[in-house]
Amino acid sequence: MSIYPTYHYRDARAGIDFLECAFGFERKAVYEGDGGRVQHAELRFGDGIVMLGDAETDYAKLAPPPGTGSVYIAVDDVDALHERAKAAGAEIVYGPKDQDYGSRDFTARDPEGNLWSFGTYRPS
Repeated sequence: MSIYPTYHYRDARAGIDFLECAFGFERKAVYEGDGGRVQHAELRFGDGIVMLGDAETDYAKLAPPPGTGSVYIAVDDVDALHERAKAAGAEIVYGPKDQDYGSRDFTARDPEGNLWSFGTYRPS
């Protein structure tokens, strides 16, 4: 892997809990800074990793504001993941749909506004 999406949350702990519950991410590492804020976290999904932390870190002050990110993640079973996300309270922006280019995908918004798209298309 060479590309690692990064996100900043107003409440990174709540973001981590949401990503685990709604989409099935697995907590790989969580590092705390002063006051128990999340300085850096790594969450695994399949063979990929996203990194995130609280918006109060020094780097986050340079980055786009919380809730402005989006990412596409390839999965095998779009419909099962959609049902899981929906059951966990994710805002479904686009429900599962077959695309002209052969993918089946859906998009959900996390509680801070980031868009998470999941589909069967895998770029080569």
